[in-house]
Amino acid sequence: MGSVVLVHGLYHRPEHFADVAERLRAAGTEVAVPELHRGSLLADTAAVQAAVDALREPAVVLGHSYGGSVITGVRGAGHLVYLAAFVPDAGESAAGLGGASARLRNAIRSEPDGSTGLCPDLAAGVLYHDCPAPLAARAVGLLRAQAPGCGRGVPESQSWRDTPSTYVVCGRDRAVDPGLQRRMAARCTDVREWPTGHSPFVGRPRLVVGLLRELLATTCR
Repeated sequence: MGSVVLVHGLYHRPEHFADVAERLRAAGTEVAVPELHRGSLLADTAAVQAAVDALREPAVVLGHSYGGSVITGVRGAGHLVYLAAFVPDAGESAAGLGGASARLRNAIRSEPDGSTGLCPDLAAGVLYHDCPAPLAARAVGLLRAQAPGCGRGVPESQSWRDTPSTYVVCGRDRAVDPGLQRRMAARCTDVREWPTGHSPFVGRPRLVVGLLRELLATTCR
């Protein structure tokens, strides 16, 4: 049933993709969900590259939000999925493309060690506003601090130039402006638009799984 790599965004953990991963594995799909927070975009990209290289066949690689910058630098994927994600070109970073919305920036707080975190009450309204309350509460509880500078990292290559790609615009997103998403989506092979907020893998996991299964069927052929 093919292979999938799920790449989370800033402040998130692999556990945020648990429901999607479990549903895919139940159908026989091999799933990897690497941990980021390695200190830089290049280190995060290396962690995802290692996960891709360890799989037996070219994978469908999904990047969410900042994870789009990460998968842009990864080689050897069978298909790329940008979920409300950044699609940098040469010399570009997520921050340079527009970065977080004003509402998300207002939720960011500085930590004593120089890292940043998200205010739980504000994060819920920005990241998970359309998710059922119990799922949103769990997702907020999983959020972690983030080392500075990752969003300003520039990928060393642009894999979307020579790898089939699908961009998913989240039309009710409060974290990354949907207008910015549509402009970045023009760089991809295919574009979908969902009436969701920033995190459909939390509130609408079946929607994410359905797209991945569709792409797996195409990639495996």
